[in-house]
Amino acid sequence: MANFTEKYPCCAFESPMLDKYLPPILVLEFVFGLVGNVGALWMFVFNLDTWKPNSVYLTHLAVADSIVMFCLPFRADYYRRGKHWIHGDVLCRIMLFMLAANRAAGILFLTAVAVDRYFKIVHPMNTINRMGLRYALWVSVGLWGLIIAATGYLLMNDHFFISNNRTQCESFNICVGSNPVTTWHDAFYVIQFFLPTAIVTFCTVCITWQLRRKTIDSRGKIKRAVQFVLAVALIFIICFFPSTASRIAVWILKAWYDDCQFFQEANLAFYTSVCFTYFNSVLNPIVYYFSSPAFSEAFKKQFNRLLKKEEQIDSFTSLLWSFKVFRIAGYIFPFIYCAVFEACMANMRVKLMHSKKCI
Repeated sequence: MANFTEKYPCCAFESPMLDKYLPPILVLEFVFGLVGNVGALWMFVFNLDTWKPNSVYLTHLAVADSIVMFCLPFRADYYRRGKHWIHGDVLCRIMLFMLAANRAAGILFLTAVAVDRYFKIVHPMNTINRMGLRYALWVSVGLWGLIIAATGYLLMNDHFFISNNRTQCESFNICVGSNPVTTWHDAFYVIQFFLPTAIVTFCTVCITWQLRRKTIDSRGKIKRAVQFVLAVALIFIICFFPSTASRIAVWILKAWYDDCQFFQEANLAFYTSVCFTYFNSVLNPIVYYFSSPAFSEAFKKQFNRLLKKEEQIDSFTSLLWSFKVFRIAGYIFPFIYCAVFEACMANMRVKLMHSKKCI
């Protein structure tokens, strides 16, 4: 069906499949993404001994992912109600802005780290490699300025769309006619994918070629860089390419048709693929692991420490239970208790001493 606004006729579609399946998917992305990114921030802030420029970029990315996670429950509730927004105009604008800014941040900061790896491996003597954390901080500020400048218009415009007594909150509507804001929104959505993808592809090819040329990579530095840029490229393909391709399909259809019935399948494909865009916040912690040996070693150290604590707690608990069992047995069988007590207590003292040494 078509719903006509004051200036531009726009299309609105019923999508019961999206309303049924997207809410649980978005909730799962919220849970795993929040746990992964908050854990990554905790690792960056409290457990990372050595900071490098790529650590600064990834910390900014983890902050963006952690914040945007709180938009997903609202998005899930929106689809659960059949694409009906009940939280007001201001929250609608903020949510759409944060979702768009997070997509841009995910792409740009991952690209920044890929470029940093490229210069470290392919051009190790370049002046850029001697620039420290202050330089990385200024680059991050510049990227945030670009992101806000490119997506800030979402805070300025009304995105409500009335269809069948339901208030839709969407930044992507299929409207007939030329709307400068919509045109920029679509163009930036596509450009922010293809340009960084070209850069990441170039970095991946150059680093891989450098690995083949190098006969000795004693510390595995180049191999880790290849793993990292391949992980970034995989995220680009899985998370960002489907929605970009489906949006281009809508562009092509708009050039050929002006009837809403021709856009229903493309619209369904786009909003389904947008869920993969949110999935990048779940996969980014994997990228952090491959980003540097410092992060992976800190993660392993904390993980092993947690395992040791659990083992020590289990061991101490079993010792307490053993002591209680022997006390009860002493009340029932006093002669056996007297004979076994000394041997058991000696064994428990040895175990406790060993546990204290481990701590």
